[in-house]
Amino acid sequence: QVQLVESGGGLVQAGGSLRLSCAASGQTLSTYVMGWFRRTPGKEREFVASISRSGGSTNYADSVKGRFTISRNNGRASVYLQMNTLKPEDTAVYYCAASLFPGIPSAVQFMGALGSWGQGTQVTVSS
Repeated sequence: QVQLVESGGGLVQAGGSLRLSCAASGQTLSTYVMGWFRRTPGKEREFVASISRSGGSTNYADSVKGRFTISRNNGRASVYLQMNTLKPEDTAVYYCAASLFPGIPSAVQFMGALGSWGQGTQVTVSS
């Protein structure tokens, strides 16, 4: 399984931006569909975004569409999540995740086929 380590979280005011990074090791990153999900206390995991193996196709949750951008650099074994116009409701622990789902999964398919995820990075948005 690929090992994933997230970084880049922190405290930011509403309307601000953060860029999360995910460093992968142990397996070739291009083998995996990659994505991000988030979790807040007492809630289920929430899909945020995913990106196809080549990076040519992306998928976003409606709650972040137009504000967040997922990207990847297979040569650097890294995945990124640029988060703009942050809102207090974006406060959560964000996890980078990898899936071996064949083809391009929907959000539900991606979350149902997670293979690996990291330890998470806390994002806190103050109002």
